[in-house]
Amino acid sequence: MHHSIICLLSLSLFSLTVSAEEKPNIILIISDDQGYADLSAMGIRDDVSTPNLDRLASEGTRFRHAYASSPICNTSRCGIITGVYQQRFGMQWYGGPGITEWENPTIAELLKKAGYTNGYVGKVHYGSPNGPGTRNFPLEHGFDEFFGSENPRIHYLIHNQDAIDAFDAARAKNPEPSNSWGMGPFRDGEKEVDIKGMSTEIFGDKARDFINRNHEKPFFLYLSFNAVHNFTHQLPQEYLDKNGLEHYGDWDPTAEPYLDWYYRSRRPNNPDGRAHYLGQLHYLDQEVGRLMDCVNALGIRENTLIIYMGDNGGSRPIYAENTPLRGSKFTLYEGGTRVPLIISQPGSLPEDRISDNVVSAFDLLPTMLSVAGEVVPEFADGIDLIPLLKGNKPELQHDVLHWKTADEWSVRQGDWKLHTVHGEGAAPVEKVELEQGVFLRNLRTDPSERINFAQQNSDILAKLEGFHQEWIATLPKSLSKVPSATEWAEAP
Repeated sequence: MHHSIICLLSLSLFSLTVSAEEKPNIILIISDDQGYADLSAMGIRDDVSTPNLDRLASEGTRFRHAYASSPICNTSRCGIITGVYQQRFGMQWYGGPGITEWENPTIAELLKKAGYTNGYVGKVHYGSPNGPGTRNFPLEHGFDEFFGSENPRIHYLIHNQDAIDAFDAARAKNPEPSNSWGMGPFRDGEKEVDIKGMSTEIFGDKARDFINRNHEKPFFLYLSFNAVHNFTHQLPQEYLDKNGLEHYGDWDPTAEPYLDWYYRSRRPNNPDGRAHYLGQLHYLDQEVGRLMDCVNALGIRENTLIIYMGDNGGSRPIYAENTPLRGSKFTLYEGGTRVPLIISQPGSLPEDRISDNVVSAFDLLPTMLSVAGEVVPEFADGIDLIPLLKGNKPELQHDVLHWKTADEWSVRQGDWKLHTVHGEGAAPVEKVELEQGVFLRNLRTDPSERINFAQQNSDILAKLEGFHQEWIATLPKSLSKVPSATEWAEAP
């Protein structure tokens, strides 16, 4: 890259500040509700084909023990953008103020201060309030450009105000609470715009446009897909016809109760459910490939760090697969929190590597700041993964990680995981498995979490419980509300 202004390198005892000429571009791609096994490079599922994600993995390091900070979307995304446990500012479940109460800078604000031009494309989901002028809106926490939606459930195919108006009119005849399907306009900056097309392709196109306009200076692109979130039946007719799939159809408020439709669309009731899910994964993978091709064509690939990560565990009700892990989104089983993670920068980082080190979404902030030559702030809960990726510290990983929702908590150290379940949570409405009790798991010998080692390992259980109590003592009271049963069903 060539820039009109060249800064001098300055070396201090504590940090190395990289000139604008040398700062690499950073692209963070987030998928939504993707299953742990739903990456063909994993070699777990024969029905999965993700050639472009596999290509990205071959150009970097793929992690098999990477974790989200939460088993649901909005809280995990709070953790990504801030680089800390979201419980530190009161967020542990749906509801709550998102990053409104976060007083430290976000990753975007830190990179902007370092000279980056920042763009946000896609789904925004932290909490409420979330519109223009609020801290939860991308232009208010460090991004220079934004195209996307603050609706946590974005319709894949319909993006205009007339559709929302028509749906709301129909729903008025059946006032059952429900989500508006995210049919409404996208935002281009603060302005609402109607647009035609499939959301995954639209977001991919807008991401490439941002790169094309900003590739001659350091940029940070946060590309947040809504794929493969429900409702995966919303596929282009061309794809349905080509693959022999029936048009399932959205909920009609005048025809039936919402939950009747909802459960019919989900596991195990939808015979095309897995095919719909894989269709959305196909479009997601396609757009990752187009983005990589764009970066290659501009000649900036070796100066661009690309990170791909899932926001939380795969949602089994929509036919995501987390094999061999137990559980689903909404729970603190491994299937609810362990996610795909790929980090790649050919020429600077080794390629075609697989890591079993325990890492977290928190680590993205210090890793990005490290490649940008910036000091990692003291508030960060993550670790800089660059020494691990370069092979300088092959044993680098988290010693202890924590998770907490309204009804569960868990802690992992090494192979051991303590998982406590003291409420039903989302399980009854979302139809996911959640066993009550106290469970000590060994994730090396029993990755599917079927054996409870608590009785014969009381000393390990006590140590892990002590870690949890020490961590809890550092947190404020949660600001998240506990949703009603209907809101659970509408959980984005």
